Amino acid sequence: MEGVGWISAIIIGGLAGWLAGKLMNARYGIFLNIVLGIVGSVVATAILAQFQVQLAGGRLGYFMTGFLGACLLIFLARLVRR
Repeated sequence: MEGVGWISAIIIGGLAGWLAGKLMNARYGIFLNIVLGIVGSVVATAILAQFQVQLAGGRLGYFMTGFLGACLLIFLARLVRR
């Protein structure tokens, strides 16, 4: 994601993780939801880059990617915990 600095990436990823945690009713705590958003942004960006897919540019694209990545990580965490 070009045009997004490190601090912006952390803040946007954190917001995406928090929102994904609320949407998916994840009870991992706010800190872990924020971490899932940040890590989810990185993971989803790498996955989408392999298929040469870009959702949008800039901060909005990073937020959408982070949200999708956080949802994916929350889903995988639920599968592992079972």
